[in-house]
Amino acid sequence: MKNQSLMTKLLALCRARGFLFPSSEIYGGLNSCWDYGPLGVQLKNNLKRAWWTDMTKRRNITGLDSSIIMHPKTWEASGHLEGFTDPLSDCKDCKNRFRLEDSCCPHCGSSNITKSRNFNLMFKTFMGPVEEDSSLVYLRPETAQGIFVNFLNVQKSMRLKIPFGIAQIGKAFRNEITPSHSIFRTREFGQMEMQFFTPPEESDKWFEYWREEREKQLLSLGLTFRWKDHSSKDLAHYSKKAGDIQFEFPWDWDELEGIHHRGDYDLSRHQKFSGKKLQYFCPEKKISYTPYVIETSIGTGRLFLALLCSAYKQEEERVVLKLSPHIAPVQIAILALSKKTDLIDLSQKIRVDLEKKYFVDYDDSGSIGKRYRRQDEIGTPFCVTIDFESLEDKKVTVRDRDTMKQERISIDSLPSFFLKSF
Repeated sequence: MKNQSLMTKLLALCRARGFLFPSSEIYGGLNSCWDYGPLGVQLKNNLKRAWWTDMTKRRNITGLDSSIIMHPKTWEASGHLEGFTDPLSDCKDCKNRFRLEDSCCPHCGSSNITKSRNFNLMFKTFMGPVEEDSSLVYLRPETAQGIFVNFLNVQKSMRLKIPFGIAQIGKAFRNEITPSHSIFRTREFGQMEMQFFTPPEESDKWFEYWREEREKQLLSLGLTFRWKDHSSKDLAHYSKKAGDIQFEFPWDWDELEGIHHRGDYDLSRHQKFSGKKLQYFCPEKKISYTPYVIETSIGTGRLFLALLCSAYKQEEERVVLKLSPHIAPVQIAILALSKKTDLIDLSQKIRVDLEKKYFVDYDDSGSIGKRYRRQDEIGTPFCVTIDFESLEDKKVTVRDRDTMKQERISIDSLPSFFLKSF
């Protein structure tokens, strides 16, 4: 890893400040499983809300929340039963199992390893009271198939004309052989996906459009990145062309979001295996055809981690998360300089007024310097300090997280001040 120290410091901060905890920690934890703490779940929800708003603000994008457990035929049609595998090997010396990428064991370096065999990454479970073959089902390895099987349900019920998209946020599960880098690659993860259905002749245009649109939103979150096209040998079996938006994580450049031109593969396969027609009737041309699909897919955990890596700054006197104000888990902190009743009453009134629109934290514990440092570490863009002068002049001190500049502002002016800041 190029920057192990950053990852170590970031994970320590995440644990100390309530962003991430190892799952089932009191029992020794469970490999590749993480719990999002109070600030972590708030940040994650803010990210999902930002993505959802960016997608569904468009007239031709609608939403869906499909089931995690689907008919087993779904995964036969999609190719996951046959082709969703990784090469698994065992080390005869250290006894570890691993995904075969090199010709030696990544744990001990031994070349005394078994011949690789294919390992399907889908989690199996059973539906019903008896564990029979007929009741075997799978936890979905991606959210996309729930969109494809509902293509006509959504199109007809919402009276949509192509081109249009269906957006979905949900959990997916992959039994990864070698999960890695904390929440970057895990066995349970969140996905934010949008499948955009287009006329075949317009698909290349929409591929470029959605690449640009996704890059715009990532830029608005404060991220820098690069684009990498997939070579023909790296294309997934369903892709006509694809590329990754990559972020420079502490270990290296790696995939943050994928943009895929899926052609008509998915709808054609589900039409074949279900025996149900999955075509769009164009009223203008009076013809039916199978649309092409452009997919945008990003993991909530990867976006969460990329933003923390980008925001983490260790300055001379402090550690600070410079998160974009509109996604920070706490946007404004109210700090009463004393626990005197009249000061607390004024502080609480300001808090109640501001939390109607913003995520607000109230903190009256410890010195003002320590409270500033706590808020810096969780990424709070602004602190509002109420002191004894506030009782007389009806003004408060607003501190900017990034510049640490302090400004005296009238209480009545706070709404307009923050309206310009967010």
